[in-house]
Amino acid sequence: MTVSTPQVITEYGKQNMFARETKPQLVDNYTNYPQEAEKTNGRWAMIGMISLLGAYVTTGQIIPGVF
Repeated sequence: MTVSTPQVITEYGKQNMFARETKPQLVDNYTNYPQEAEKTNGRWAMIGMISLLGAYVTTGQIIPGVF
């Protein structure tokens, strides 16, 4: 009686934990994706600008520790 195991052994005798790839998931509706990506990118840019301004106000340097 042979029992199949989910383990895959490489040619070097080591167990390969990442031998099985997950199947890609297809999403039917990608029409809103570019707009949402632009909004997210803009929001992260605003957060970065506010943090740079806050660092400048508190330390007097553009990039604290560098300039």
